[in-house]
Amino acid sequence: MNKTAADRARVSFHDARRTTDQPWRHWYWTARWRRIAQAQLRDHPLCAMCSTDERPVAATVCDHVVPHRGDEHLFWEGELQSLCKPCHDGTKQAQERRGYVTGVTLDGRPRDPRHPWNRPT
Repeated sequence: MNKTAADRARVSFHDARRTTDQPWRHWYWTARWRRIAQAQLRDHPLCAMCSTDERPVAATVCDHVVPHRGDEHLFWEGELQSLCKPCHDGTKQAQERRGYVTGVTLDGRPRDPRHPWNRPT
């Protein structure tokens, strides 16, 4: 799919605004981060969220397990996981917004103890 000049300009504007609002985003462009991310993907090449023994999926994104939200220590020293782009951009982002992981156990109870159903009344 070819992007039009207007599409590229819109994306560029959005990226510039995000960088202004979140100055820590420049850390992702450093050689240090690229080395860390490459090592993570080399050591753990499959998506941690969707890969199974029957269906391995290659990971393409190095993700912070705990969102760092600009905390420099968490950014550089926090736990990382390898994810495919759909899991990183969709599933993981939704979990972070929601605050819990969806899904249920065999008996129908939510898997994540942070799920609202598990909160004391």
